[in-house]
Amino acid sequence: MTSKKLSKKPVAVIGAGSFGSAIANILAEKSEVLLYSRDSETIKKIAETRTHRGHKLHKNVIPTGDLSYIANTCDIIFPIVPSSAFRSMMQLLSPYLHPYHILIHGTKGLDLSLPKGETLETAEAITRDSIRTMSEVIRDESVVVRIGCLAGPNLAREMADEQPAATVVASRFNEVIREGEKLLRNDRFQVYGNSDLIGIELAGVLKNIIAIASGALSGLGLGENAKGLLISRGMIEMIYLGKAMGGDLHAFIGLAGVGDLVATCNSTHSRNFTVGYRLATGENLDQIIESMEEVAEGVNTVRIAKKFAEHYKVRAPITEALYSVLFEGLTVDRALQFLMKYPYNVDIDFLD
Repeated sequence: MTSKKLSKKPVAVIGAGSFGSAIANILAEKSEVLLYSRDSETIKKIAETRTHRGHKLHKNVIPTGDLSYIANTCDIIFPIVPSSAFRSMMQLLSPYLHPYHILIHGTKGLDLSLPKGETLETAEAITRDSIRTMSEVIRDESVVVRIGCLAGPNLAREMADEQPAATVVASRFNEVIREGEKLLRNDRFQVYGNSDLIGIELAGVLKNIIAIASGALSGLGLGENAKGLLISRGMIEMIYLGKAMGGDLHAFIGLAGVGDLVATCNSTHSRNFTVGYRLATGENLDQIIESMEEVAEGVNTVRIAKKFAEHYKVRAPITEALYSVLFEGLTVDRALQFLMKYPYNVDIDFLD
């Protein structure tokens, strides 16, 4: 069997978490991949053992801690770091970037930009101007124009185990979508394109709220009827919030919306699902966060979305109830009682 011919230029993944490492392995089937970690011990371990987070890394994955080397070597870069660190990462990377670079991020979180001295707790309101998706952060902090994102049911554990999966590459630029498809698509990993960058980003972000709630239902020992109710109402809530934030309806009813929602609401491999499950079994949020190796983006998303919904008068009862569970001491049982009594009058009213 002949080996596959690699593409001429390496590509890079910034962030050696579970998802970043899984994407690096997929990319490595066709390209040399520079995998960035800011932790020198992680770089050393990958170089010596060719394993990371319990999974074998492809021989074409090369660990590095040098952002300037990445930018000077690669035209296409996949930043996949937590949203809380995304802006600072871009500020470090930005001096080395040029307009010819393509950045396709894989971070499902939001960045909050508030006036100096103001916090989420002290701000009177959270407007859309205060919220940045990761593509908007890239635009804020760099000269890069051709920006995209990855979204979909991309549970890193299953991807690392080479199980069938798919993703959406979203961008306003057809070239970005084509490059993403060319680099990522293989016999086990399907890639779809979408031009609604903001909508696809928001679908990936907002589904994390519903995934926490789904984990809580499972933690209470409730069945599939309850979960079907949550997922269907959760999808509608995502659409209300997403449209208010500038996304289009169609982004939420495809792979990056309903596909990702179903996967993360039913998987113990989902960090957000796990947070909800552990909350329902009696642990407090601080304990849960402290013990997790990687960030559950949905926790911060709940905080932002709740205040955003209040300002724009968006109907978001699941987000409101979950906020009270996470930050105000409401029990999961009481939150469920609130949601069961919430006065929904119609099933679907966003298609009119």
